[in-house]
Amino acid sequence: MLTITDLSVRLAGRLLIDDSSVQITPGARVGMVGRNGTGKSTLFKVIRGELSAEHGSVTLPPRWRIGSLAQEAPNGPESLISVVLKADLEREALLTEAETATDPHRIAEIQTRLVDIDAHSAPSRAAAILSGLGFSAADQLRPCAEFSGGWRMRVALAATLFAAPDLLLLDEPTNYLDLEGTLWLEDHLAHYPRTVIVISHDRDLLESSVDQILHLERGKLTLYKGGYSSFEEQRAARELLDAKAVKRQEAERARLQAFVDRFKAKASKARQAQSRVKMLERLKPITALVTEDVREITFPAPEKLLSPPIIAVDNVSVGYDPATPVLNRVTLRIDNDDRIALLGANGNGKSTLVKLLAARLAPFSGKVTRADKLSIAYFAQHQLDELNEDASTYDHVRKLMGSDAPEAKVRARAGAIGFSGKAADTKAGKLSGGEKARLLLGLATFFGPNMIILDEPTNHLDIDSRAALAEAINEFPGAIIMVSHDRYLIEACADQLWIVADRTVTNYDGDLDEYRRLVLSARNAEPAQRERSAQIEKPQRVKSDNRGSLKKRIAEAESEIARVTEIISKIDTALALPDIFTRDPKQAAQLSKARANAADALARAEEQWLEASAQFDEAAS
Repeated sequence: MLTITDLSVRLAGRLLIDDSSVQITPGARVGMVGRNGTGKSTLFKVIRGELSAEHGSVTLPPRWRIGSLAQEAPNGPESLISVVLKADLEREALLTEAETATDPHRIAEIQTRLVDIDAHSAPSRAAAILSGLGFSAADQLRPCAEFSGGWRMRVALAATLFAAPDLLLLDEPTNYLDLEGTLWLEDHLAHYPRTVIVISHDRDLLESSVDQILHLERGKLTLYKGGYSSFEEQRAARELLDAKAVKRQEAERARLQAFVDRFKAKASKARQAQSRVKMLERLKPITALVTEDVREITFPAPEKLLSPPIIAVDNVSVGYDPATPVLNRVTLRIDNDDRIALLGANGNGKSTLVKLLAARLAPFSGKVTRADKLSIAYFAQHQLDELNEDASTYDHVRKLMGSDAPEAKVRARAGAIGFSGKAADTKAGKLSGGEKARLLLGLATFFGPNMIILDEPTNHLDIDSRAALAEAINEFPGAIIMVSHDRYLIEACADQLWIVADRTVTNYDGDLDEYRRLVLSARNAEPAQRERSAQIEKPQRVKSDNRGSLKKRIAEAESEIARVTEIISKIDTALALPDIFTRDPKQAAQLSKARANAADALARAEEQWLEASAQFDEAAS
């Protein structure tokens, strides 16, 4: 059990957690919520032992392993599957020792423990996790160094999940994922067999993947049973009760004070008056759970609506190299009031499509027709790094309005995007991620565009700010194109779903629940089976496969065959001990099971070798 007792934590002079206690039972799946900056990540540091508490304690069972997402993405020449497999430190240590162990009794112990931790199925489990997070079978054999930082953070997440710690701590894990990866992670966490605490602002993850909500507000930790909807209902009821309690206490305080004021000067009532004073002193004020105000998000309306369609795309091919276009034969139209969400795994061309729509990429062929005087606002997460860190919100707004704009008008526009008063003078470098996102949204839509493109706009926004964003989208009279891993935002705003896959764009008639089932059925399939299916469906691509990648697969299969053969040999040596079955029948049975598992692993490795060799020969012909 994770027990937090009378915990107080101060960071940079600010009291983040104030004398709070909570108990989390083994096997609980907990979603941690609270406004940005309240101290959620700080609590994780205290649990991990990276930060000392000012007062109180955090206790865990002595043998519990704590796992959390690494701060730095893995990098280097190792393949993705190797990085993930090494995350299981015990398995890695046992396999390393097994290669050099010579004592039959120690060999028996090692192989018995490998059976206990299901070590021989580890490669398939690791591959399934990588597959769920969007890596193909071929990707899993590529070096980490070949992937971008965002994809390498997915590898770090895969390694953390594969290690299956007793206490899994995840801090905003969906920030690195697309919608498809998020859907898989929701399902994985919902079935996680140990204790997990996940900090998230994703309503659907908090609804479908956890069974308790840990709320951090104004320094206090409160644990609620159920998912996020249940939490909202319970909290609203608590707010109502506390408000009534505050009202009753105020009435009692007024009654006591009136008695004191009335009789304190009378000698006959002095003792009673003094008694009422003491009662007033003992009457500790009740703190009502008053919800903090959420600054609204607004998008300025365009001066006038344009004649539809505002964009028409006819048989377009687009990408970065004419020889290998990312998208082919794309035909679509966008009207004034469209609300369109783009679905499809990262790497399928969603960013290419939005760049085409925003006129940042020219088509190789086909025709794109835009309405006259069409104005498009484009928001993407990478633009947060393009803000001038030394300039304030006021400076950014002043730059857009011009040097001759009146001071009052500049201040008013800064306030309209959520930075009123002194907040407008805070430099961008000192803003939180959520504040930077608000600023960038305000700057991108400053002049009232006809169409807004939003590429992962919810990263860094807390739950209430995401709701404010959804409201702003629904109130905006122009067109909206969005790419988001946040199901709540898509379901609240989108009236059309477009799938970007197989180098084209198609309209999806189903809803997100149907899409979720489609994604999970595909990603939970055995990676090798999915790879074979792809080869059956598209045999013409075999010859264009990278022969170097196939050669590497052959070498890895050969290495696995040699490794497993050696393990079988050592198990046979242990089983050959004359007293093994009489001295320790249980260990003998486990060794027999270990040999059977190893034989299965050998058969799989041989099958992979045969398959890769056949593909290599076909590619060479």
